[in-house]
Amino acid sequence: MQSGPGLEFERDVIALENHIEELVRQSNNAADQDGTIRDLREQRNEMLREIYSRLSPWQTVQVARHPARPYTRDYLNLAFDDFVELHGDKHFGDDRALLTGFAKLDRYKVMIVGHQKGRTYKERQACHFGCAHPEGYRKAMLKMRLAEKYNLPLICFIDTPGAYPGVGAEERGQAQVIAESMFKMSQLRTPVVCVVIGEGGSGGALGIGVGDRVAVLQHAYYSVISPEGCAGILWKSHEHAPKAADALRFTSTDLQRLRVIDDVIDEPLGGAHRDHHQMAIRLKAYLLKALGSLVQQPQEALLSQRYEKFRQMGVYLEQSTTQPV
Repeated sequence: MQSGPGLEFERDVIALENHIEELVRQSNNAADQDGTIRDLREQRNEMLREIYSRLSPWQTVQVARHPARPYTRDYLNLAFDDFVELHGDKHFGDDRALLTGFAKLDRYKVMIVGHQKGRTYKERQACHFGCAHPEGYRKAMLKMRLAEKYNLPLICFIDTPGAYPGVGAEERGQAQVIAESMFKMSQLRTPVVCVVIGEGGSGGALGIGVGDRVAVLQHAYYSVISPEGCAGILWKSHEHAPKAADALRFTSTDLQRLRVIDDVIDEPLGGAHRDHHQMAIRLKAYLLKALGSLVQQPQEALLSQRYEKFRQMGVYLEQSTTQPV
């Protein structure tokens, strides 16, 4: 499934894949050639296992941003049925960076809210590269209320470097509307499942990230700030982004260890960008399992558990400053 330029640390794998493709074109079903191709494919798989078993945090960011990685609309096409998109916030406009609508997931009727980046440059511009404006979060909140009204589970797909930082967005209440969205989600009287499918950056991610279950794809990241933003603040240069990535502890392994998230969804060998269909199958299986347990619970129990889950995040130590006489 991978297309476009490969990642720097995958150069040897990509060279081998190109060689395999050339052999396949020339094979003409020759038995000896088929054996060589099988051996090379196994060699390729072993190289991918080795590389992806020891990704650095900065390499994880690169995988999460891969241009061929599946986006919200890809998962809607592969894992859901009968998606009906809903537009607009009834106040300012329709923000294409946040995709909302009804869908079916096997036996479940659900409401979808998800970031969308776009494939082509024109689509990315229209979607603000996945950075939502205030009208996007207001649109999301309207659809959340609709899901609550009709007792539909809410599924949120998070994939954004952060909320849009422009002057117009700030003038229209960007920070306030993100806070309102988080508050609304904390009180939503219907099951909520949130999945970070790529980038989970800053308040833009948190704005649709309060759920009964919060999961992260294996090679995605979820952070209070992007590595470049952190490096710009602490070291005054984006060149230190890899150092910031190491310090932020935002990989799926770190997040689960720190109990910021509930689950990690394994990706296919070599990342989700290499096999959209397999990744969609795994995501669908997780969503069905999560919904199966959540829809059985009373509303009051859901709200109580959701509140306690977020209240328990974070570990700190208290020490008296009083010195003995």
